[in-house]
Amino acid sequence: MSKIEELINKLCPNGVNYKPLEELVIKNPKSKIGARIAENMPTGNIPFFTSGKNTYYINEFLVDGENIFVNDGGNADFKYYLGKSNYADHVISLKAQNINGRFLFHCLMRMKDFVNENYFRGSGIKNINKKGFFSMLLPVPPLEVQCEIVHILDDFTLLSAELKARQKQYEYYRDKLLTFGKEIPRKKLIEVSNISRGKRVTKKDLDDNEKYPVFQNSLAPMGYYKEYNYEKNKTYVISAGAAGEIGYCKENFWAADDCLIIYNLKGLLDKYVYYYLMLKQDYIRSNVRKASIPRLSRNIIENIEIPIPSVEKQEEIINILDKLYNLCNDISEGLPAEIEARQKQYEYYRDKLLTFKELVNEGL
Repeated sequence: MSKIEELINKLCPNGVNYKPLEELVIKNPKSKIGARIAENMPTGNIPFFTSGKNTYYINEFLVDGENIFVNDGGNADFKYYLGKSNYADHVISLKAQNINGRFLFHCLMRMKDFVNENYFRGSGIKNINKKGFFSMLLPVPPLEVQCEIVHILDDFTLLSAELKARQKQYEYYRDKLLTFGKEIPRKKLIEVSNISRGKRVTKKDLDDNEKYPVFQNSLAPMGYYKEYNYEKNKTYVISAGAAGEIGYCKENFWAADDCLIIYNLKGLLDKYVYYYLMLKQDYIRSNVRKASIPRLSRNIIENIEIPIPSVEKQEEIINILDKLYNLCNDISEGLPAEIEARQKQYEYYRDKLLTFKELVNEGL
């Protein structure tokens, strides 16, 4: 920070110019490909950016080099990519000019909430107000200052990317450990367990001073109750609200009526069932009925075919995945907390580094 401050005081002691975004970018051609079309296109190695979180990989590119992608619908978001790429028809593609592209990207990320609140309008799916968005003023310090700021901020984003890669590594090993050949028998989950819906309680029955957590329509406890209806170490699936989410409770708990509890296992260990259902998470979510309240049918869970290796093999898998899972998911010591801390550091320094005194041209 001291080096940056010295550089700013040396190169722009009176402040920096602010320019409208439209003077800092070239707009790339509008895409004619929708996200649904891209989803069914031949797979390739060209990233295809959408207005959501999904990135598909296809075999056609529309732009090359350094580009920034802006959501045109939904919510404000910005993505950066260097190389051949493509994008959906609800995405705006920009190429930086007269400004460092990574510096511009960090500036836009800093303004994301502001853009969302001020330039996204409409009922249903909101669209960006392009006139307002492109007139937005952004700081343009000397290039040397831009490059030094980019160097600092990129270090934070690189570390976060490395931490997230470790989470991906966990998923890779989980998938590998839970993938079996034809020699391992498989049965539908309903054939080797009981799957029951919990029993309703109301919020007025709950008290935070009671002992047993109550799970209803999310993995976070709705509250606490004086009794439990299932013993510890059980897997449960949320069937309404956060439908499709999979939980595992290590203590006695109360399952309410939007929980499907899996118990009375035959030849299976509880934690093994949990890990296998986590492997099937995308499939389970894809079968959630979208409505005002999302819902998951019990027969989706009942009909999942689960491999049944020996109990010894299940124990081995559980031991390995427990160690990896604890590393990646412990809320106070594992990767999510570390990633969150790094993100907060990045946002703190980004806000400090990208706040400049505006240069006042006297006499105008």
